[in-house]
Amino acid sequence: MSFLLGEVAPNDPQRNRRGALYVPSGQGPTVWAADDIYTVKATGAQTNGKIGFIEATVPAGGGPVPHAHTQEDETFYVLDGELEFTDGDHEFTAVAGDFIYVPKGIRHGFKNQRIHAARLLFIYTPPGLEQLMLDHSTPAHNGEAPPPIDDEMTARAEQVIRKSRTIMLP
Repeated sequence: MSFLLGEVAPNDPQRNRRGALYVPSGQGPTVWAADDIYTVKATGAQTNGKIGFIEATVPAGGGPVPHAHTQEDETFYVLDGELEFTDGDHEFTAVAGDFIYVPKGIRHGFKNQRIHAARLLFIYTPPGLEQLMLDHSTPAHNGEAPPPIDDEMTARAEQVIRKSRTIMLP
């Protein structure tokens, strides 16, 4: 019997092997990062050390101050809204559909200067920062307002910064 390229017999184990990571909409552990909400869709442990993946909602005035990651590249994809991005000494507006790739060591950040929340995706390569955020951030629950920034939240944020070797560059 001959097979065409890419054709698999119905009883071939490759045909029925499963391995996809599926996280439905609205699912995934969710934490506060100041007023921003980060839902972790995939961790390095779930992707065999390939990527960390976060869906973020950034309210008006939200977003991280400029910083640089020393260990991971960070990729963003804007789903909704507008964000003012910092890239080194340059600033630009990213809108829905825009893609931003930031190599490790580059100063970057973003801020939502609009009145409506923005949504975006983050991908970390290699992964790890997403797990640190889960481990050291305040869990967020659907419909709850963000907790006030207090000494405990500040200490947790400092742990993420220190353990991830992120350099703050306001």
